[in-house]
Amino acid sequence: MTRRALVIAPQPFFSPRGTPFSVYYRTMVTAELGLEADLLTYGEGQDVDIPGVRIVRIPRLAFLGPIKVGPSWQKLVLDVFIVFWTLGLLIRNRYDFVHAHEEAIFFCRFFKPLFRYKLVYDMHSSLPEQLTNYKFTTARSLIGLFEWLENSALKAADAVITICPELADYAEARVPDKSRHFLIENSIFDTVKLKDPANAGETPDPVPLPDDRPLVVYAGTLESYQGIDILIPAFARAHASCPEALLLIVGGSEAQVAKFRALAAAEGIADDVILTGRVPQVTAKYYNSRASVITSPRSTGTNTPLKIYEQLASGVPLVATRIRSHTQVLTDDVCFLCEPTADGMAAALVAALTDAEKRAAVIAGAKALYEKDYSRPAYEAKMRALLEVIE
Repeated sequence: MTRRALVIAPQPFFSPRGTPFSVYYRTMVTAELGLEADLLTYGEGQDVDIPGVRIVRIPRLAFLGPIKVGPSWQKLVLDVFIVFWTLGLLIRNRYDFVHAHEEAIFFCRFFKPLFRYKLVYDMHSSLPEQLTNYKFTTARSLIGLFEWLENSALKAADAVITICPELADYAEARVPDKSRHFLIENSIFDTVKLKDPANAGETPDPVPLPDDRPLVVYAGTLESYQGIDILIPAFARAHASCPEALLLIVGGSEAQVAKFRALAAAEGIADDVILTGRVPQVTAKYYNSRASVITSPRSTGTNTPLKIYEQLASGVPLVATRIRSHTQVLTDDVCFLCEPTADGMAAALVAALTDAEKRAAVIAGAKALYEKDYSRPAYEAKMRALLEVIE
């Protein structure tokens, strides 16, 4: 008999940001390994086509507006609906296990004895830490409640997934049975299959790019921790040594794009910086394929960005800041690491653009590291081991 899973993803799925990408690939590989799944998620988001997976949505509450990254009162409202929809699905269906992403673990942990399912906790971050990192609350009582819920969930889960070594160390100290803990990095990057072709980004090059200028590319969100306020001044400094270079920044809301266009103008490089705003995944991939140098200028954080793994495999030299987010995966052998300052990144950009020998060395090192530890076969093997534990 085919095993059946209930995947609960309290995010706008699908949307092109970290956790929804992780949910997509986890669920896709689970189905490819022979399981069927119902995926319960928010009403907001694009429909995707994953064979063997049925997407179930709570109502879309348009008056709440777009759901931002991190904790919010809007998510709290939507999660109440997620709880009731979860109960309905559990009453009507028999699942072999529940795969709970992020805060869904808190109520799934309490439903587990009632419905007698195996429970997988997909831990994308420490939720108590998110409350403070995103400045949602400083109330010690609320943070303490979330710490208790998180520790309880880690003990109750039949398997725990973490996404990077820093988080793995945090969880391992709290998981009673270490054999139930799996470090499965978000390291695959197949193109997401959207059901609506109109949203698939069929035109890969809406912005004309010159063929005779080396292209420095950043692709991702433009949140404050991403370090775009470091990248633009760094590029301005590097531009003095590499005046032919062009900076392409892919992603961001209209307000964020306007903010960073103003910064580029203030740095005197308005004509050498292109900001595209949000684009489909296929277009972002196209821009990265045109790059002479790709960047991850993140200024803070401990979770490894998903894009790092695709960057390792890309065959393009990577410039990344020397912070824990990056250094738990990256070394000087696989990229150009730099201090998270404009001067530090400027020096790394110049080296990445001009040092042919070092460029070739880091490209080769990055590809070898990806194939060894993070490739699709490696990812599938980790998922297979997880599914065997909860069989």
